[in-house]
Amino acid sequence: MNRKTLIASMAASFVILLLVAVLFVFRGLSLLRTAPQAPVRILVLREMGGHHLPFTEAMMPVLRDAGFDITERHSVRDLDAAFLDSFDAILQLDFPPYPWPEQARDAFRTYLEEGRGGWVGLHHASLLGEFDGYPMWEWFSGFLGGIRYENYIADLSDGMVILEDPGHPALRGLPERFVIPDDEWYTYDRNPRSNPAVRVLARVDEDSYTKTTSVRMGDHPVIWTNTSLKGRNLYLQFGHSPKLADNDAFCTLLIQSVLWAAGAE
Repeated sequence: MNRKTLIASMAASFVILLLVAVLFVFRGLSLLRTAPQAPVRILVLREMGGHHLPFTEAMMPVLRDAGFDITERHSVRDLDAAFLDSFDAILQLDFPPYPWPEQARDAFRTYLEEGRGGWVGLHHASLLGEFDGYPMWEWFSGFLGGIRYENYIADLSDGMVILEDPGHPALRGLPERFVIPDDEWYTYDRNPRSNPAVRVLARVDEDSYTKTTSVRMGDHPVIWTNTSLKGRNLYLQFGHSPKLADNDAFCTLLIQSVLWAAGAE
C-alpha cells in the first residue's frame, strides 16, 4: 500500500469513528430527554377537621393528578430530621404553625435553613399567635416576615390578586390579575414587605373585595418568599374555599409553587 492510499484509508477510518461517536452522543442525549423523571416527593401536612377540611379534601386529587409522590400526615408528633430528608418539599396545606413539638420544630427549621428541601404554606400556615393554649412559634413568625396574625374577613370575600413578579417560576403563565373566591384574607400586625428578607410576589387589591369590610391592611401582600434561607419557600395566603379546586389560576399556582420549592420547575 502506497503512502497516499494509507493516508486515505486512515482518513476514512477516522471519519467512520467520528460518525459513530456522534451517533452515540445523540443517542445518549435522546435517552436523557426521554428518560422518565422521578416524581417530586412531597410531604403534605393537613388537618382532618375544622372548616378548612372541604378545601384540603378538594385539593388532594389536584395534587395527585399533578403526578406528585405524596405522603400525607395529619400530625407532626413523629416528624424528625431523618423523616424530612425523604422529601423534596413540604406542603403545609392549611396546617397551623402552633401545635408542633420541639423535635418537629427543630427538624423543620434545619430542613429549610440547610436547604435540604423546600416549603409551600397555604392560608392557615400564617395563623401566628397564641392559640389553643400554645405559644407563638417565634422562629416561624420570623420566617414569614416577623408577622403576627391580627384579623380576617369572617364572612368571606372574593378578591383580585395582582402579580408583582410575573417572571417568578411559580407565577409563569398566570394572568397578571386573577380572582380568588370566598377567602378570609388574613391581616397581620405588620406588613411582611417591611422585612428585608421578604420578597413579595403578589398582593390583593382590597378595593376589589366583594364584601364591605373594615378588615384591611392597605398594602396587602398575599404571596411572598423568605430569601434568607437556603431552602426555597413560598407562602400563599389564600386556601379556604373548595371552589379553588376548579380555579385554573390557583391550581397552576399551587402546582408550580411546589415544583419550584422542590427545585424541579
